[in-house]
Amino acid sequence: MASYDVIIIGAGPGGYVCAIRCAQLGLKTAVVEGRETLGGTCLNVGCIPSKALLHATHALHEAEHDFARMGLKGKSPSVDWPQMQAYKDDVVGQNTKGIEFLFKKNKIDWLKGWGAIPAPGRVKVGDEVHEAKNIVIATGSESTSIPGVEIDEKRVVSSTGALSLAKPPRKMVVIGAGVIGLEMGSVYARLGAEVTVVEYLDTIAPGMDGDVQKTLQRILKKQGLQFILGAAVQGVTSTRTRARVTCQLKKDGSQTVLDADVVLVATGRRPFTDGLGLDALGVTMTERGQIATDAHWATSIPGIYAIGDAIAGPMLAHKAEDEGMAVAEVLAGRQGHVNYAVIPGVIYTTPEVASVGETETALKEAGRACKVGKFPYMGNARAKAVFQAEGFVKIIADARTDRILGAHIIGPAAGELIHEVCVAMEFGASAEDLALTCHAHPTWSEAVREAALACGDGAIHA
Repeated sequence: MASYDVIIIGAGPGGYVCAIRCAQLGLKTAVVEGRETLGGTCLNVGCIPSKALLHATHALHEAEHDFARMGLKGKSPSVDWPQMQAYKDDVVGQNTKGIEFLFKKNKIDWLKGWGAIPAPGRVKVGDEVHEAKNIVIATGSESTSIPGVEIDEKRVVSSTGALSLAKPPRKMVVIGAGVIGLEMGSVYARLGAEVTVVEYLDTIAPGMDGDVQKTLQRILKKQGLQFILGAAVQGVTSTRTRARVTCQLKKDGSQTVLDADVVLVATGRRPFTDGLGLDALGVTMTERGQIATDAHWATSIPGIYAIGDAIAGPMLAHKAEDEGMAVAEVLAGRQGHVNYAVIPGVIYTTPEVASVGETETALKEAGRACKVGKFPYMGNARAKAVFQAEGFVKIIADARTDRILGAHIIGPAAGELIHEVCVAMEFGASAEDLALTCHAHPTWSEAVREAALACGDGAIHA
């Protein structure tokens, strides 16, 4: 029986980061992973392959719409779908092999197979049982569907199937206007598909700032995506060649039927804890099927911890990574910490959308006085030069102290720019602190400074 200081079940962003940090802190570490490659959903069938397709199709969109305006003449590129898929797979391969290298570098054992916990301090992989002083559950999540919709990964697909379609569809219906639905809908719209997004709520991008939701919907509609909001999907029927989606509008009860070559079900994810044996162990779960943990990510069973999508909180790879590092610190006798108030969220459409902290609506509903500084990208010289002048930066600060409480960006490089605000918030900075920080010109980040200035006496270029 092999013995370890810690065994981590799951090699996604939370699990592999936790393992590396544990090894760096001197703990003998092993990771259980049943996939043929490391990296979990994110690296294999999630974050990374989707970003490859988003990048490729954005380049196609620029060639078709912007090149001529810049004096770049010639025929627009044609799409070689098998080669685009090969490019995506190569990107995935480079990243997963990189994790293997890091495991070897840090002397982390990969226990290949699916793990179960027959008893505290024991992890079973296949026919072998391994001993561990501590166990970390980092098993991630899986796609969910809705009643009346059966996923076959051919005609009706999850995000996994949407990444590897046999060919781009002519018509696609996306059920769910969250991050996955909008990103993959954008990919296939750029490839020429007629994309219709059906959402149960009355807005797209649930949870995002209201101004961002409206602006993003308007921009995506200009790009060809159609939206049916406030609609409940009743069911999906599929044949060998087509699928039919029936939905009912909540406002008047009327029904709409949509035909499609492919239906993408992007209605959310749920924790994946099957086969671990948590019921037999008596691990406390939440009403939503998540593993209940305390402030130090410990479960109700001593020596067993849980992180990432398997526990409460936003299902984000970087949230899992932060928790993985924090748990490693705890197991090494240090203080682990995650600031859940400063975890950014990003939608990688074009334009990108990024958010951190509080929304204006939530603050007003809570009765907290705030001030809002908003700056449009139309006033940013760099954004206009690259045909991305739609959108804005919005910074929210406490009305009394000027401390930054949140930021919401829709525009070029929003997913990168948001971190300037994240760092400011970690240091308890005021909007004035950000406004008085010199920003290079011409950069997109100047829009962040201008929004901070707008929290005070006013932006310069608006």
